[in-house]
Amino acid sequence: MYILLIVGFAATFVGTLAGSGGMINFPIMLLLGVPVHSAIAANKFANMFSSFSSFFVLIRKSNTKLTPYLFSGILSLTGGISGGLIASSISRDHLTIIALVLLCGALFLTFVKTKKDANAENEVIRLPARLYPYLYGIGAYDGMFGPGQGTMQMQLFLRNGFSYLQTVSFTRFNTFLSCTGAVFTYFFAGHYMWNVAIPLTIGSICGAQMAVRLAPKLNTKQVTILMRTVTVFLILQLIFKWG
Repeated sequence: MYILLIVGFAATFVGTLAGSGGMINFPIMLLLGVPVHSAIAANKFANMFSSFSSFFVLIRKSNTKLTPYLFSGILSLTGGISGGLIASSISRDHLTIIALVLLCGALFLTFVKTKKDANAENEVIRLPARLYPYLYGIGAYDGMFGPGQGTMQMQLFLRNGFSYLQTVSFTRFNTFLSCTGAVFTYFFAGHYMWNVAIPLTIGSICGAQMAVRLAPKLNTKQVTILMRTVTVFLILQLIFKWG
């Protein structure tokens, strides 16, 4: 229980700031002997609560209306449900290969100059419609497996002119809904081990709350370095696990 509390805290703290906290807690759960489907299910359950708690803090601080979030949230919710339903038909090895390819692309994007944010911090930009399939696809990946989802989604928003705090806010909201969709599919499939999911969730909520209080103090350069570092470690970890 204590190990899971610490793991949940550390993974969600990193995941809220730079994405991909699942690549911290997921392998550790496997090392602790948690079955793979139960580990994914626990991760979805913890992320559902922690991402909502961090989004709630951010939305209150920014005084932004909820409306701009709803459409992207619907795409993430349907993606999460879809991913959870088909998870049992795809091997973890295949999902690891998919994650490796997507994370390499996410790492490349960190070296490409992003659009300068000319908008006020509380003015939300709309994501171009051509990118909606990406939101659905990332949501589906989150429902199937998840690690790396946050990094990919944060890159999607940053590359399209969103400020860092807006990016964190949208990513947390979409993660909440994609995980919610997946939680129900894993629940009805009987994959939950509550002695794993509950302590992981408590640690995750604490980690998320600390991260959202630190996020406004970070500048763009610090965030870019953090995201590149996390992404490189994720890629190396996936290559090691795949090999």
